[in-house]
Amino acid sequence: MITTAHDPPAGWPFRAHGRRVRARHDWWVVETGEGPDILLLHGAGASGHSFRHLAPILSGFRCLIPDLPGQGFTRAGTRGRFGIPPMAQDLEQLCQVAGWRPRLVIGHSAGVPLALQLSTLMPLRSVIGLNAALGQFEGAAGFLFPLLARALAATPFVPSVVSHLWGNEAKVRQLIEGTGSHLDAAGIAQYVTLVRRPSHVDGTLGMMAAWRVDRLMAAAAGLSVPTLLVTNAGDRVVPPQVSREAAGMLPRAEVRQMPALGHLAHEEDAAAVLAEFSDWLRG
Repeated sequence: MITTAHDPPAGWPFRAHGRRVRARHDWWVVETGEGPDILLLHGAGASGHSFRHLAPILSGFRCLIPDLPGQGFTRAGTRGRFGIPPMAQDLEQLCQVAGWRPRLVIGHSAGVPLALQLSTLMPLRSVIGLNAALGQFEGAAGFLFPLLARALAATPFVPSVVSHLWGNEAKVRQLIEGTGSHLDAAGIAQYVTLVRRPSHVDGTLGMMAAWRVDRLMAAAAGLSVPTLLVTNAGDRVVPPQVSREAAGMLPRAEVRQMPALGHLAHEEDAAAVLAEFSDWLRG
């Protein structure tokens, strides 16, 4: 594989299984395993590396893992396509160009709204959501947070400043543990690598600024794809109540709650998370 300065560093999860695909964005994608295609979508601020423990135990499937536009090692072709509908459209185009035919999507956090939106563009058999970010912030935060994100995303030098101030082990560990999760040293180091990339911070801010889950859920009655929402009692970012409320709006949704683990449950104990939805993998 011919590498560039924009590719993951040596030792990065799945690096040997990655390649670049140009489809509106310059995508970094991973293809690993054999069998029917299954698409894995990471959450905001992460990258495809977050499935480093889960993908290897999804036996019997070919796991397709893109870094979302502007995040990880995918270079965004335009800043105007960070919202849910355009990003889902770009994922559908990526699947066409890459020759992928997923019928099942596993999403984590913000990857779940993308999976549901994608179900309106592709014939998906089911969606599995891990700690799905399908709710809005409450009260004034619901109004102020998107405005703040838009302001930061539009301000020059902010990504570089964030990378400089927060791109160290102590700060990243603080951020991770604030989600209710505890990662090993290697996991923390991988997130340090991401935070130290101003382009990743910029892409994350851009996604947060354009995110309108309320519009997606306003059309929830038309999202008829069978959906399993797996929640974790220790999640400090998206509490289980969010999934329960979303399931009440989706026509064909089921909720399962795990007693422990945090927002990054699939990075803490992938086997336990897989056990919660293994029956859905075979339909």
